[in-house]
Amino acid sequence: MVKAGKKSTASGSQEEGLPKWAEDEIKSVQFEQPEILTRTGYILDIYEKDYKTDIQVYEALPDGRTIIEGLDVPKSMKITEFMKGFVYEFKIKMFRGPLSPKLVELLKTKFGLQMDAIYRFELQELQMMDVESDIPASGSAGDEEEEE
Repeated sequence: MVKAGKKSTASGSQEEGLPKWAEDEIKSVQFEQPEILTRTGYILDIYEKDYKTDIQVYEALPDGRTIIEGLDVPKSMKITEFMKGFVYEFKIKMFRGPLSPKLVELLKTKFGLQMDAIYRFELQELQMMDVESDIPASGSAGDEEEEE
């Protein structure tokens, strides 16, 4: 992100970044009480040093997203035991920080962003799901043997 306070001799460069008031509002956003969401999905990436992970969920969050990047993982969890590609049930704390109408309008008109809040996510719990494979169990081949 280009800082709005830096000036350049090139004309129009002042317009590339956010105004100082907008940066200040974003940095000091006040988050509302968290909403606890339970979703199933899988881990896309794990950042052990930062205690963060990226996940994809099957059921969309209230804002429509199905991918959460930079999900905060509590230090009490063993992030080294997380496994990519396995189905988990995630319990997630979703924090929402609403933006002022003035900032919402600026983001919409100047940057083409439809954004009325900033979100932060924390993993509260995760449980690996016992998902059966698509291979039929012995003795229950079903319709596959009846093809003509």
